[in-house]
Amino acid sequence: MKSPASAARTFLFLPADRMERLDKALASGAHMVVLDLEDAVAPAVKAQARTALTEHWCRLDEAARARIAIRINATETPWHAEDVAMLQHLRPSGPGAVMLAKTESVAQLDALALQIGAIALLALVESAEGLAALDGIARMPAVARLVFGHLDFQVDLGMQCDAEERELDSVRLAFVCAARRAGLPGPVDGVTIDLHDPARLADDTRRSRRFGFTGKLCIHPNQIDTVNASLGPTPDQIDWARRVLAAASVQQTGAFQFEGAMVDAPVLARARRLLGEPRQGPWL
Repeated sequence: MKSPASAARTFLFLPADRMERLDKALASGAHMVVLDLEDAVAPAVKAQARTALTEHWCRLDEAARARIAIRINATETPWHAEDVAMLQHLRPSGPGAVMLAKTESVAQLDALALQIGAIALLALVESAEGLAALDGIARMPAVARLVFGHLDFQVDLGMQCDAEERELDSVRLAFVCAARRAGLPGPVDGVTIDLHDPARLADDTRRSRRFGFTGKLCIHPNQIDTVNASLGPTPDQIDWARRVLAAASVQQTGAFQFEGAMVDAPVLARARRLLGEPRQGPWL
């Protein structure tokens, strides 16, 4: 499903009981702001958070609403039904997307889509059960993006990853493959919790990009610029892409040498992708 969330690189969480911070969050440079009704809101104040969100919604213009996703509590929790009722109250001018915490099945998403109508879904997968259903989840018509909740995933499996998280390599690859098979944009990677280590944030984001993720969850406005820059092509990459495509435009052969390297169809496809151009041909 087409949504502003489909092309977003940065998703900034904001607790829904802190709506006074929304203007700052929208001005942070984040492509999407995720109003959180789940982990960031204590059980005792979830009802207040829903009320605050609903009351604030009427003050937002259409452009702001399109840049907002709302993370709702998992299907099996006692707060899910109230979250869904709130979303129904926001129609017809609802958020740009809804993020379902702890997505584990197609049935959960199907039920949610029937209840809230034509709102793009962000499937936040955080468990072994969700991973097992990943292909089906990705192929749901309402799903705009897969999201990897890597911290809860580690808890679910009893994992103890270090900073490099090599233990999650196969899981990240599974997300990217499922998204590709379903024709979705690259998935969204999880948060970096260390707010005082910009080098760690940059390393985490570059790892996300190497795997094929095209978005990342953020928990502080200070993370936005680094993530946006690290997930996008560098100036050197853009310059290379333009040069190699210019060279290809005057070639009469399928493959050719360029700046000491062989250029063929996959190389040209990578250059087009760096420049945001659509794929060309049936296998590029």
